[in-house]
Amino acid sequence: MTLDELSQIVEARAKADPGESWTAKLLAQGPEKAAEKFGEEAVEAIIEAVKGDRARLTAEAADVLFHLLVMLRSRDVPLSDVMDELARRQGQSGIEEKAARTK
Repeated sequence: MTLDELSQIVEARAKADPGESWTAKLLAQGPEKAAEKFGEEAVEAIIEAVKGDRARLTAEAADVLFHLLVMLRSRDVPLSDVMDELARRQGQSGIEEKAARTK
């Protein structure tokens, strides 16, 4: 599965009945709730990375990617915008990119 395919799944589930779809239910609670859930999943992935449990880290990473897409959807940011930003940064070192950011 690609991120584009996962994004399409999130988009389809966003239109479902919140009583039948976790994604729709989460989105119905607003962007703040979607961001909170993404943060929870990110922390769980960090914990598994520190523990060194490869299987659990894999599962939590999948949750992080899914909930990142839900959070983006909650603010109407398409995955294509994120991919365009990554493409823009390509060929530039992370150190250079960070130094070029405006605060």
